[in-house]
Amino acid sequence: MYLLSTERLQLRELTESDEDARFTLALMSDPDFHRYIGDRGVRTVEDARNYNLRGPIAMYRDHGFGMLRVELKDGTAIGQCGLLKRDGLDDVDIGFAFLPEYRGRGYALEAAQAMLKWGETCLGFRRIVAIATPENRASLHLLETLGMKRERMIRLPGSNENLVLLGWHSGRSKALSCCR
Repeated sequence: MYLLSTERLQLRELTESDEDARFTLALMSDPDFHRYIGDRGVRTVEDARNYNLRGPIAMYRDHGFGMLRVELKDGTAIGQCGLLKRDGLDDVDIGFAFLPEYRGRGYALEAAQAMLKWGETCLGFRRIVAIATPENRASLHLLETLGMKRERMIRLPGSNENLVLLGWHSGRSKALSCCR
């Protein structure tokens, strides 16, 4: 079942399936993922399945949101985008990662816009933040295109990496009921 749909994309929760594990492995094996997001120690399909279970699937259960699989309308998996509850951040965080061959085509922006709208209208979030390394110019540009404003530099617990914190505030006076 697809949680969100846009003009070109459909987004759904990740599962413990082999298909989703293989996709997560491919995404997390990308050198840019390691460079800008971090090495999560995912080296095998089984590692990826366990990552999905401990990360996104657990977050769906605990918070009602998490990273979603982003697909083209034909079912081709191209990336992940979602909302996260991250240690060290007071607010919900938006994150995204796309396979190299699907970057620069507006897919990440389209998915992130849908995610912000869903977070605001269906989950009632009045503020959503994002973090990025200062060197990740493409992500910072995308986040600023979404209307996020740079606020300050931060470090997450257990890390010595400096990150840019950006914030977005809802334009609504009150949230709508859940869309699910």
